[in-house]
Amino acid sequence: MAFMLPLVTRFAPSPTGYLHIGHAFSALAGWTRARAAGGRFLLRIEDIDQTRCRPEFEAALLEDLSWLGLDWDGAVRRQSDHFADYRAALDKLQALGVIYPCFCSRKDIAAATSAPHGPDGPLYPGTCRGLAPALAAEKQASGQPFVLRLDITKARELAGNDLTFTDAHAGRVIAHPELLGDVVLARRDTPCSYHLCVTVDDALQGVTLVTRAEDLLPSTHIHRLLQALLALPVPSYAHHRLLTDDDGQRFAKRAGTPGLRVLRESGRTPAEVRALAGYLDPISHP
Repeated sequence: MAFMLPLVTRFAPSPTGYLHIGHAFSALAGWTRARAAGGRFLLRIEDIDQTRCRPEFEAALLEDLSWLGLDWDGAVRRQSDHFADYRAALDKLQALGVIYPCFCSRKDIAAATSAPHGPDGPLYPGTCRGLAPALAAEKQASGQPFVLRLDITKARELAGNDLTFTDAHAGRVIAHPELLGDVVLARRDTPCSYHLCVTVDDALQGVTLVTRAEDLLPSTHIHRLLQALLALPVPSYAHHRLLTDDDGQRFAKRAGTPGLRVLRESGRTPAEVRALAGYLDPISHP
């Protein structure tokens, strides 16, 4: 008889603002699946960006999730408490020779006429990829700002081309990490990036099903590559639909979407907020 891992899902918000309807839908997606399967639902706070994350937003999101009727298993994992885990993964990637320092600014990248385009706009054109090690070391020693990028070409050579993952809607997907180019894995002032942290966290927490919005599907191609390089287990994925307003605009913090806190203060009940989100099981209703 085949051994079946218990279902483990997670919700991983960043405390850079108040939760909104889209967050509620995403949290419900993981929580509902876990509870229906007798599995575990984990809460992770993605707070590596110390310039934007604030403790009052973290306190508010914990309160809002509880008010919505969601509970979670075990202690909350805060990424800011686990920089050593990400450093260890970064050291392994550096030992594999698939990371290089990049000294280009965002303005430099935007101005590069050779920059290819990906799902979210211009990709890094690889300007610093062939920089001589001595020159790169000199730039770093001088205090020049830099980031550490993943060399997609070298990484693919090591990991091979047979990289796939399973999505609840798309089925078996062949990974194409070049979609996002040589992504940033760390910065001088922040020893990790979203791509590295989320890949390491999902493995360390034993997540077996990643439920998140479909706009993060391109990122999954990068995460699958990192899993191969770091010899990490590969979870299943369920990239659910994005929630939009009556004008078809995606709910987002930067768009000024009303927060759950505002809805609560206006007298809405948890049941009404679920209905307002149009919540259905997003695995069955993409």
